[in-house]
Amino acid sequence: MITWIVTPVYRDVGSFEILRERLLQELGPDAAEARFVVIDDTAGQDEEIERLAPLDDVTVLRPPFNLGHQRAIVYALRKILPRVGDDDAIVTLDADGEDQPSDLPRLLAPLRDGQHLHRKVVLALRTKRRESLGFKVFYRLFRLLFRSLTGTTVRSGNFAAMPGSIAKRALLHPTFDLAYSSAILALDLPVEYVPCERGERYKGRSKMTYGRLAMHGLRMLMPFTDRIAIRALGAFVFFGIFGALLAFVVVCLKLFTTSAIPGWTSYIALGSLIVSLVALGNFVSLFVLFSQTRAVSLANIEELTAED
Repeated sequence: MITWIVTPVYRDVGSFEILRERLLQELGPDAAEARFVVIDDTAGQDEEIERLAPLDDVTVLRPPFNLGHQRAIVYALRKILPRVGDDDAIVTLDADGEDQPSDLPRLLAPLRDGQHLHRKVVLALRTKRRESLGFKVFYRLFRLLFRSLTGTTVRSGNFAAMPGSIAKRALLHPTFDLAYSSAILALDLPVEYVPCERGERYKGRSKMTYGRLAMHGLRMLMPFTDRIAIRALGAFVFFGIFGALLAFVVVCLKLFTTSAIPGWTSYIALGSLIVSLVALGNFVSLFVLFSQTRAVSLANIEELTAED
């Protein structure tokens, strides 16, 4: 059984070299069956990547352009899938050291029980982070927003392990084109969490800016479009009905009673009607978006599964 270790590298070859040595130490006797797949996310612009060429257990993939770390992982996984066996283990992680090699044996353990390979995905559950206060505040706000929109709590990243049998099927789903880690959760794959502290970088400084972090957060929401649409539709329907009822009550009071009605009630009624119309328009838009999302998930599936 081969252990495939997939990691994106963006001008961080030195960190990967340290990561590789430490992972091989952790694998022990199984190190001979380890294969490293490095995605050069500079698309060939990093000359230092050539240092990895002499390493027999390392394959370097160069996408045509920068993909970002999550889509780079999906790109690499789809490239190697024809070579992956059902009983192989696939591990994905970042190369900078924040995903600690010492956690690898614990991440692989739930997959294997003797010679039996369990069909599930094992995710590293983040128990402690070493970031600035601003980043932690931003991250907590994102988690709150993520849960309110999707009903799911996100506490994992790219550090994951899965058997080849799951990867060869699940990774064909188009939601992985959007975000790797959240697509695993959106597809309701069988998941087991292993508590892991986030480590410190081996070298240099993180290239993750707040702008890139915000974009990363938006991409993580995209695989949950259907759940977000359903929740949003419920909210819009509620406010639409509430606004229509409020406007109806105000009109009835004005036409059928002699009660003095303050002038501001007309503005409330008008505002309620506007809210109702906007809610109806959003309802239609989100219903169309939901329908397209369902259709995309079946696009070309008959070709992808023709071998079955």
